[in-house]
Amino acid sequence: MAKKFPLHPKHPERICWGCDKYCPATSLACGNGSGRTLHPAEMLGEDWYTYGDWGIETGEEGEKPADDGAAAPR
Repeated sequence: MAKKFPLHPKHPERICWGCDKYCPATSLACGNGSGRTLHPAEMLGEDWYTYGDWGIETGEEGEKPADDGAAAPR
């Protein structure tokens, strides 16, 4: 992804996480006809990035990353 992906957004339910646009959940710009894509934390829990190969740099192992927040709706 081109933008830095937030590990722990404050309100993930307000944003669609399906592409780099991070649109508000009420006005999706993709036009793919589907609903909002959930943030991985909504599906897998707060430690979602510790399992699998997401390709996300978090610093030292065991260190909890800082809250990156979510992109502001346009």
